[in-house]
Amino acid sequence: MKKSHAIALCLLPSLTFANVVWPALFLVERLFTWWAIGIGLVMEFFFVWRLFGFTPLRAVWATVAANTVSALAGVILIPLAGIGWEIFPGIILSTVSINTFHPVTWVATFILGCLVNALLEGAVYRKGFKVELRTKSTTFAWLVVANAFSVGAAVASLWLDPRNNGY
Repeated sequence: MKKSHAIALCLLPSLTFANVVWPALFLVERLFTWWAIGIGLVMEFFFVWRLFGFTPLRAVWATVAANTVSALAGVILIPLAGIGWEIFPGIILSTVSINTFHPVTWVATFILGCLVNALLEGAVYRKGFKVELRTKSTTFAWLVVANAFSVGAAVASLWLDPRNNGY
């Protein structure tokens, strides 16, 4: 056997895995639909307005800024969080038949999506709008809840209309 054939044979499994998908990839696509963005902006506006005591106009600007950052960074970080789930707990859970598209993994994907968005948006509120998130111990939890509306709508849409990407 030639050396080049042996190398190609060793790389074969890697090439096969290039076509693997996991729930976070589906979620990210749905998060960029107009209705998921709309639901997220409207719901988060009310949370930001009440949590931080902003004027309505400042709450609009803060919500749009935070969601812009979370969309741009989240398109990379949400799938990475999802693959992280698949690598660590996912491998262990697969031993008890909880595989990639099991409901447990979808719940984890939902939670990871909410957490990633809340972390990114919290950083924008803290740095860009000088909000002190440490003074209110529940503020981060409320950001997670606020993000649950858009992430939840995106996840639900996968069951309501799995073939339509919502555009």
